[in-house]
Amino acid sequence: MGYKADYVAALIKEMSLRRDYFHGQTVETIYFGGGTPSLLQSPDFEAIFDAIYRYFPLSATPEITLEANPNDLSPEYIASLRNLPFNRISIGVQSFDDADLRFMNRRHDAKEAVFAVNRCKDAGLTNISIDLIYGIPEQTATAWSRNLVKAIELDVPHISAYNLTFEEGTPLYKMKERGEAAMPSDDDCERFYKMLTDTLTDAGYVHYEISNFAKPDPLHPEGVISLHNSSYWNGTHYLGLGASAHSFDGLSRSWNVASVSDYIEALKKDELPHEIELLDERKRYNDFIITRLRTARGIPLDTLMNEFGETLNLRFFEKIRHFEDINFLKREAGYVKLSKEKYFVSDAIMLNLMEL
Repeated sequence: MGYKADYVAALIKEMSLRRDYFHGQTVETIYFGGGTPSLLQSPDFEAIFDAIYRYFPLSATPEITLEANPNDLSPEYIASLRNLPFNRISIGVQSFDDADLRFMNRRHDAKEAVFAVNRCKDAGLTNISIDLIYGIPEQTATAWSRNLVKAIELDVPHISAYNLTFEEGTPLYKMKERGEAAMPSDDDCERFYKMLTDTLTDAGYVHYEISNFAKPDPLHPEGVISLHNSSYWNGTHYLGLGASAHSFDGLSRSWNVASVSDYIEALKKDELPHEIELLDERKRYNDFIITRLRTARGIPLDTLMNEFGETLNLRFFEKIRHFEDINFLKREAGYVKLSKEKYFVSDAIMLNLMEL
């Protein structure tokens, strides 16, 4: 990364300029993700953490996560992390099938993914999350099942699994447009999702969000969940630092420029390189519905009423009546939640509940 030193300096400058973003509120989670944070070395992280401690009030035991690819997690790199305050690691495994990994143009193979997980455990980094992807072209149910079996064998406390998406402009999207990828059907993807949920819940994982599973332990009877990701679904305010990073303060969203060079140049001039969108009531309501309904707990009805008032509350109950009648939604202990059998079609349900 040719810009690394300048980028770290810009990141620290952005912290100084946005130190009051939380208005004194304690920071509970820190997440190093996006791009490849593992390009940073110990001195870079030390400078960044020094700035974090200087500019933001942290809780006594914040969750601090590093996102990394398996091929970045050499024994030497993992050893260097032990002198830093990371207490959680999220590994972009994607698949334990070499054919899948080649299709997605990943730089690691299945063996390297397994080695990375085990190296972290051996080094004492035991709070590990892995990401898996299903719905890959030409993927079979047998191959997907092998992925799940391997993930369970590794005995990691957290697993996230996502249906492959083809974002416009990416090589995968172009491959799809050219007809070079045999796409699985919606029925296939739904079958893979059911395999995922059944297999992991049978193995003892708590299915606490549509795509996320956490294993219980004596200190976490409801599962070792991702506190950072849960903050998004619970509406907690967050500050994103760095190129392309997004932030949310309850009333507005902001996002930094994607260009690293533009990001650096702006901060050299003490300018914040971001755009801001003020959220009106409709957007805040839609965000509330989408994020809360993704969780196993669901939408808290008292919060819905307190934050959005009687009119939107009444419209919400009118809209959910049909989905309750057909058992897509249910009310339970002051919440409205998705029936677990309908998680896979949650997007369509959420769309019907939104204010358009």
